[in-house]
Formats: sequence, structure tokens, C-alpha cells
Amino acid sequence: MAGKVWFVGAGPGDPELLTVKGRRLLEEAGAILFAGSLVDQAATLFAPPGCEIRDSKDMTLEEMSAWLLDQTARHATVVRLQTGDPGLYGALVEMTRPLTAAGIEWAVVPGVSSAFASAAAAGETLTLPEVTQTVILTRVAGRTPMPAGEELEALAAHKTTLCIFLSITLLHEVQRALRAAGWAEDAPIVVVQKASWPGEEKIVRGTLADIKKRCQAEKIGSQAMIIASPALGAADWPTLARSKLYDPAFGHRFRKASAASEETSA
Repeated sequence: MAGKVWFVGAGPGDPELLTVKGRRLLEEAGAILFAGSLVDQAATLFAPPGCEIRDSKDMTLEEMSAWLLDQTARHATVVRLQTGDPGLYGALVEMTRPLTAAGIEWAVVPGVSSAFASAAAAGETLTLPEVTQTVILTRVAGRTPMPAGEELEALAAHKTTLCIFLSITLLHEVQRALRAAGWAEDAPIVVVQKASWPGEEKIVRGTLADIKKRCQAEKIGSQAMIIASPALGAADWPTLARSKLYDPAFGHRFRKASAASEETSA
């Protein structure tokens, strides 16, 4: 029988942020194709002795597909180890189509996105009651164009949280788009390079006005997440709108609102 290909999200870089399922599959794998330009090689340390390990950084899509197909003829478990989550900027569909056409079974194991790892590293929340309840995951147009209506300026007009991937070299364009969308010069921005990578993580805090200069000073030019959000810095605000879920005046099926709180809220 032909083997099965698993697309495993390696997470943002720290091998300990692999899911339990992802690690188990690596430990069982007969062959692993990993994104060496992005995934820390330590993630492949879970591979068993004799496992065939290949770095994909010098391969084309066609070569990767051919390698995966070839390995399924020899191994029951074949892993394509991808940075972050396979469903975000990972060419997932492009790699699964040839497998489906060849009758090869495949499945996806999600991973921790660098967007969430960056927020965690910076100690920030991406949503906040009465401030923003929406997170937009996007990028600036580069060699890959943006579809009509998805230009950063249009998305930024919502004034919600933006997690901007693959755009640190176009930070000037991020600044232009946010300004055009009406963001203030003192709007907070956080840039995290190599979120969760042991010994390599960098966190830069600034504003729309100075974030590029601050990133240049720290020599950040690759593998960085840009977060622009009205919720940034909320830990230091003097007051916050209270979450209804934990408010004593708010009842739900697991907890009744307290009578004193009900009278106060009335």
C-alpha cells in the first residue's frame, strides 16, 4: 500500500511548540521534507534513526511533489514539515493536488502561527472588549500580488488588529497604507523577528511614525511579523472595558449573575 503524506505545521520555530500529534508523526516518519530556510532544523531531531530527511529550500514545487510521491512508495508515514501553520502562505493546495491526482492519501496537522507566537512573545492581546474583536491576517503585495479589494490600505481602514506577514522589507509601504487609511502617527506597532526561536527572538516596539527606523537600528530585515492594533499596550492602560464572560453581572449556563450585581447593573 502507498504511504500517507502528513502536512505538519512546525509552528514558529521553537521545537517545543510542535503539537503532540505533529511530534508523534515525526517520530514515526520514514521520510521528512522540511522547509530548511524557515523551520529550525531542531524540529527534525524527533525523526527516528534511518529516517530520510530532505531540506526543501533549493527545490521547486514540482521537485517537492515528486519527492513526496516517491517516498510514499517506500514509507507508511511521510511528513512535509512546514513553518507555522500549513494553511497560511504554505502552498498547501499546490502540493496536495498532485497527491490527490495520484491517489495518495494526505492530511494536515495544524501548527502555531507566527502571528500568535509574536503576540505571545510581546505579551499582547489581539482582541479586546470594546476596542477590537477582529484580527486580519494579511501581507503587502510583493512578487505575489494582492487580489482586488485586499490592498492593505483597504483592510487597514477597518482600524482593527492587523497581523502583517512577509512584509518587513516593505515596511515603508505598510506605513504608507496605514497613513492613507487614517491611522495616527502615534499608533502603536510591534515587530517580532523569529518569534519563539531560542536565542534569536527580537521584539521592537514603536509607532507608525518611527517603527521603520527602530527596525533598521535592530537590523531586522527578514522573518518578522508586523502587528498593528488599537489593543497594543493595553496592559498599561489606566482602565479597561470588562469582559462580559467573567463579569459577575453577566449570567450564562454555567454561572448565575449575582443578585447584587444584577441590581447594580439595573
